[in-house]
Amino acid sequence: MKSKQLTLLVLAAVVLGGGGLLVLKNRQSEFADAKTNVGGLLLGSFDVTSVAGLRITQGSNSVNVVKSGDDWVVKERGSYPANFDEVRSLVRKLSELKVTQPVKVGPSRLPMLELTKEAGTQVELLDKDGKALKSLTLGKQLTAGGNDNSPFGGGGMPNGRYVQTGTGADNISVVNDPLSSAKTDGSEWIAKEFIKVEQPIGVVVAGSSPTNSYSLARTNEFADWTLADATAGEQLDKNKLWSFNSLLSSPSFNDLVLNPDPAKLGLDQPTKATIRTAGGFVYEVKLGKPDGDNYPLQVSVSAELKKEREAGKDEKPEDKAKLDKEFAEKLAKQQEKLKAEQAFGKWTYTVSKWTVDALLKGRAELLADKKAEESKPAGSATESLGIELPKIPGAQ
Repeated sequence: MKSKQLTLLVLAAVVLGGGGLLVLKNRQSEFADAKTNVGGLLLGSFDVTSVAGLRITQGSNSVNVVKSGDDWVVKERGSYPANFDEVRSLVRKLSELKVTQPVKVGPSRLPMLELTKEAGTQVELLDKDGKALKSLTLGKQLTAGGNDNSPFGGGGMPNGRYVQTGTGADNISVVNDPLSSAKTDGSEWIAKEFIKVEQPIGVVVAGSSPTNSYSLARTNEFADWTLADATAGEQLDKNKLWSFNSLLSSPSFNDLVLNPDPAKLGLDQPTKATIRTAGGFVYEVKLGKPDGDNYPLQVSVSAELKKEREAGKDEKPEDKAKLDKEFAEKLAKQQEKLKAEQAFGKWTYTVSKWTVDALLKGRAELLADKKAEESKPAGSATESLGIELPKIPGAQ
């Protein structure tokens, strides 16, 4: 090899080596700069009590959960009360969110991280005037563990997320919370507490025809149900009535119907149900026609509450104060329950079929099966005639 060629090779090696060292140095510098942010608060320190609104936007979808007086409401659901626990939980998470790992990428990588305007989810914490106190964009969730049979897919359960607090490819980090509750669906933010029927003792259902109408009653919450105006041959099947014992005892609803059209929803000719309870509450329920597995529902609540306690026949004077106090506390709880449940009367809800399934049963579905009764083996001829045969000694 000529000395000139050798010299050129050495120079090339030096240049390449120097370039590699420069790249490595730059990467180390970036890592050193990024490392200083690890563990720091993503949004910095701020007063969570100053947050008076939450706006979440993804594409063309948006939801605004805002404070109205002392309550939180969902604007996109006619200012229906919001689930305050969910609001508080997300705001607290955002205030405590720490940088797990800063990310250095170019603009071309933003679509892969779902941090574009179209794919990202923007979350804004608002003040009382509707101005953004803090904001960030949520990108792709990170997952760990799991397998192909995992309910979360092959990647496993979400355990983190890419987030962006600035614009462009700057200020991108990984946090160790998937922030799955940050959704733009208004139905996810409304409070789902609903009526609670306790100790039903009377149920009257008026369907579209007599075959779908009936009246059930019982003397107390432990007694058997009886069928009013039962015709010859109609006998209730106890095994088919168990669902009435806990009728609407802990129902929920899926969503609200804003500006309801009674004719379109079938609420102009609804299935009506009147439910009476041992505590004096009366629930008037209207069910419209189904849309898939959902039914539109309206409910009104009234009550006849005992305002005074009847003293027992042999009640001792020393027991009166205690019993009067217990009665007053119970009455106060009943009045509070009545006020809360009457507020549901101005809304139209959608509920799942299983929630109101008992009220959708036809009259015949509550009766004992006649064929089953007829198929029971008849007694012997001597039994039917009432003849008692003499017993044979030693016979079993």
